[in-house]
Amino acid sequence: MLRLSRSCRHNHDQRLSYMKEIRNFSIIAHIDHGKSTLSDRLIQQAGIISERDFHDQILDSMDIERERGITIKSQTVHLPYTARDGQTYALNLIDTPGHVDFSYEVSRALASCEGALLLIDASQGVEAQTLANLYAALEHDLEIIPVINKIDLPSADTDRVRMQIEEDLGLDSEGAILTSAKEGTGIDELLEAIVTRLPPPTGNPDAPLRCLIFDSHYDPFRGTVVHFRVVDGRIRTGDKVMFMYNNAAYRVEEVGIFQIARIPKKELSAGQVGYMIAGIKTVSDTRCGDTLTHRDRPCTSAVPGFKEAKPVVFSSIYPVASDGYGELTVGLEKLKLNDSSLIYEKDSSAALGFGFRCGFLGLLHLEVVQERLEREFDLSLILTAPSVQYELGMQDGEVKIIDNPALYPDPTLIEYTREPFIRAAIIVPDRYMGAVMKLALDRRGINKNYQYLTSNRLEMIFEIPLAEIVYDFYDKLKSVTQGYGSFDYDIIDFRETDLVKVDILINGERVDALSQLVHRDRAVERARNACESLREEIPRQMFKIAIQGAIGGTIIARKTISPFRKDVTAKCYGGDISRKRKLLEKQKKGKKRMKMVGQVAIPQSAFLSVLKSDKD
Repeated sequence: MLRLSRSCRHNHDQRLSYMKEIRNFSIIAHIDHGKSTLSDRLIQQAGIISERDFHDQILDSMDIERERGITIKSQTVHLPYTARDGQTYALNLIDTPGHVDFSYEVSRALASCEGALLLIDASQGVEAQTLANLYAALEHDLEIIPVINKIDLPSADTDRVRMQIEEDLGLDSEGAILTSAKEGTGIDELLEAIVTRLPPPTGNPDAPLRCLIFDSHYDPFRGTVVHFRVVDGRIRTGDKVMFMYNNAAYRVEEVGIFQIARIPKKELSAGQVGYMIAGIKTVSDTRCGDTLTHRDRPCTSAVPGFKEAKPVVFSSIYPVASDGYGELTVGLEKLKLNDSSLIYEKDSSAALGFGFRCGFLGLLHLEVVQERLEREFDLSLILTAPSVQYELGMQDGEVKIIDNPALYPDPTLIEYTREPFIRAAIIVPDRYMGAVMKLALDRRGINKNYQYLTSNRLEMIFEIPLAEIVYDFYDKLKSVTQGYGSFDYDIIDFRETDLVKVDILINGERVDALSQLVHRDRAVERARNACESLREEIPRQMFKIAIQGAIGGTIIARKTISPFRKDVTAKCYGGDISRKRKLLEKQKKGKKRMKMVGQVAIPQSAFLSVLKSDKD
């Protein structure tokens, strides 16, 4: 009996010593500070992929990520590493996006880590998303290693960046690691810092199984592949497991780790990050933030999940052909599995048929979802103009929250309307202060504060209506600051506004999919832009087409598409003018009759042009 207890203790000690050799960490930074390139160098250093199979941005597996040069999905990879003292470590790296629209991906990655590498560009310095990601990491109590990247650039100024790390971030700049991910400089020092300065995971391998699901994707041959972090216990092939959210139970077919490809293992224990395949055909069973446990020996409490993602931009998605609705339903369900911040519900339109009303974290998120649906599921889609949520106080005391212009009630029944405001933090070189101020004030922004971070960089704080930034504020900011401006925001509250519904009429027919909710001051400009865009996109007919923008019964903008016109007077050489006039009148009558029976087909490109019609 004594011998048995000793062997049990020996096994327990072995498992705990194994946990000391694990490091779970993520790379966080502002856009374009070199996260994906640094991940490439760490993967090359670990030697888990041959030089022949290696390519840049290896963790960015989607075509759209490569084309745009941005990371959209956080990706996990297991890196073996032998330290200078001969000890072997298992490093689980989670690469994260930098764009503000994908900050939800970052928060999910951080929930499964103990440490983070905070990457800062040696020439750009600390930027808006650097601060936002630092605060997110501190909320999760992570150990942070500052890394100054791109030291090979001619404009690199490491002394200035060290000062910013001390003053802006409040971190110790002495511990900052200097690297050039492009050239591979400083990678050995960085790996040593990861194993010496980041803490190992905590957890009990002998406790009941608790796994935090932080991502998943759909494999057409194997079903849903669940990505998780084992918090307590062990999971093996053949185990019967269940999801705590809905008690759905499955038998584990395969567990393993990610080393670019999936590598099957016999078991995963506390502290490890990996995947599970269990023949999960019902896509909706898997939820990010859910807890996975054994069916016969469940854990007592779930792992604290993530905060629900709150969408800020809303748009309706319709298939171009009405028989594509079923495919769109399946596509959205599978995409939701891989992008849990996407929210959708059924919707219908008189002009476009059945579709879905979707919520997004920003306009880039909307574009990415549209492109992924079109590429991955071979769908042709039409999107309505993006909108934000408004709060309407009705005369009878009821408060309505609407994000769809189709649901806007009779204006005489509304007592007040409120719209969401954001607190925007913009970090720019001081020479662009005037241009940024003009841009923000043109968008109904309120200047709250500005402060110098260094001698020539300042942080400007504005309160701006969310509706004014969802169109192209970020693009305009990059333009007026020649690419040096960085931008981060969070929603603060709802404030009273003068809201109107702008309808678009084509030959007197209201097209519900083109309606927009806008501030009264911007209504005429938006209506004119929409009419102009439609005039360029709708093909000419044999009759005249009137395109109008209206608030209620008041027309506020109009453009006309001229008809094709045959020269009916060509056969008249000279002679009485009344003969020509008679022929023209006859033609006019024919066109009038044609207009009454003629239908104007609005091409898909016309809907998309209105979506991007916020021209200045």
